[in-house]
Amino acid sequence: MATILDGLTFAGLLFIVASGFSLIFGLMRVVNMAHGAFYLLGGYVAYEVQQRMTGSGFGLQSGEVNTLEWVVPWLIAMVCIGVFGLGVQQLLLRWNQGQDLRQALITIAVSVIVADQVIAHFPRTVPAGTQRFGGNAVSLSWPGWTNQFVDLHVAGVSYSLARLVMLGLGVGVGIVLWLWLHRTKTGLVIRAGVDDRQMTSAIGINIQTTFAIAFFVGSALAAFGAVVGGSQASIAQGRDGEWLLFSLVVVIIGGMGSLAGAAVGSVLYGLVFSFAVAYLPTTGNECCTQYSVVLTFILMALVLAFRPQGLFGRVG
Repeated sequence: MATILDGLTFAGLLFIVASGFSLIFGLMRVVNMAHGAFYLLGGYVAYEVQQRMTGSGFGLQSGEVNTLEWVVPWLIAMVCIGVFGLGVQQLLLRWNQGQDLRQALITIAVSVIVADQVIAHFPRTVPAGTQRFGGNAVSLSWPGWTNQFVDLHVAGVSYSLARLVMLGLGVGVGIVLWLWLHRTKTGLVIRAGVDDRQMTSAIGINIQTTFAIAFFVGSALAAFGAVVGGSQASIAQGRDGEWLLFSLVVVIIGGMGSLAGAAVGSVLYGLVFSFAVAYLPTTGNECCTQYSVVLTFILMALVLAFRPQGLFGRVG
């Protein structure tokens, strides 16, 4: 039971990050290979904000952080990374829409530059006697009220409230995105523009403004995912490539342009990953299992073998 919950709560985090990637790559057909870099930068921005708000120094315990000191950092990180992502889209990507290779190369360059700048300038708040900068691993802290276990009254299982909050946040993001895409004018325009950009523009809709809004939201979700992931684990150099890969696999399994596909892909990925970690042998006492990564790619290969467009993707 605990392993299933681990998989589902990890899926919540996967969905937060992958939904932003799905919005940009799946719906807008923009190959944003800098999505992982947005995650990394957003995590460090939120970490620095939380450190300055609490004034308690490196290595905060959950009991030292209130809800406001967790919410404000992720709001600031979302705005900062949303604006940064919007700048990338307007300055570098807007003029070459439909040129997938060129977009991929540009965003790879952006991700390399961001990763180098993170190493050069973060983290800025470290314990006394510890080297600043260098992209060292840091963690945010959950609010104090999440630092407890909840009795689920199922098979005698008590489970971490922080991880349940992580799942709840993933579900909440999914509901808000679905309502935005299906129940608002902006969302309807985004989906119409993806299907037929020229016709949408011909009827007087400014499709560029709409796509800019979508890019802002997709980039901001990467930062939100970084805050949640950094609270549960850590933020460090190299995590950008890891989370870009996670997002790619989730979107490929679920199908490009499908929010439901991103959700199902996240659940499948999270369950396979968690069961592999729990039940397959590891390579050493101090190392995580290598089989979890292999099995997730086997899952992706099986889906593509029978559904090349992904589970919820559309043919063509």
